[in-house]
Amino acid sequence: MKTKKEMRLKRKLSIRRRLSGTQSRPRVAVFRSNMRMMVQLVDDDKAMTILSAWTKGKNVAAATKLGSVIAEKAKAKKITKVVFDRSGYRYHGAIKAVAEAIREGGLEV
Repeated sequence: MKTKKEMRLKRKLSIRRRLSGTQSRPRVAVFRSNMRMMVQLVDDDKAMTILSAWTKGKNVAAATKLGSVIAEKAKAKKITKVVFDRSGYRYHGAIKAVAEAIREGGLEV
């Protein structure tokens, strides 16, 4: 039987086959560790991180704040459209809160 981590990585690869970020529409990659959440805007054509942010804690309140920070930084760099990459995590709780905060911040996901 596969572990949770192996199953998440399998889902992550499946998602990444379909998603790709460009300069005009970067990929929003979300990562959750045991202590914090991290979000990056990635241009896959150049294999470069455009901007990133992280927060201590991985609860819904921290995720909402993180999403709004990323939206502000992206608007400052004149980015209006992004592709959301949940990295194999289920779309609920903190991951959903990040996506909703990005949408509320004015980015088109």
